[in-house]
Amino acid sequence: MSEQFTALSQALQTKGYRLTAAREAILQTLVDCGGHITADDLAARVRETSPNVGRMTVYRTLDLLSELGLIRPVYQGTGAAHYVLMHDGHHHHLVCSVCHKVFEFDDCVLGEIERLVCDRYGFQVQSHLLELYGRCPDCQ
Repeated sequence: MSEQFTALSQALQTKGYRLTAAREAILQTLVDCGGHITADDLAARVRETSPNVGRMTVYRTLDLLSELGLIRPVYQGTGAAHYVLMHDGHHHHLVCSVCHKVFEFDDCVLGEIERLVCDRYGFQVQSHLLELYGRCPDCQ
């Protein structure tokens, strides 16, 4: 089991949820695909390894993981939401406005901005999803 799978399963259990066989299969599939997947694609992939896990179980688990802040739905003009894993409470994308490629990056420089916003508005940030739109090198 990967470190990311372990962190997700521990987060579920810490918040009082059981790690059922179905949830385990769903979490493992999310991690294996890199955390960028639609609900329908996830359900199909889960059924390849765990045929007894139904589509509604996948949907309910995605809702739960979203409520807990472990994943977030992202809508990038494709119609269906893609669910992304929130690595340490954050996730970042560069989105090309021309070819619609999505580039992930891990550098998080939002700490100072979060502190300023929190101080100004009395807000407590739990996670963030950053998307910057522009043109990739191929489309410039």
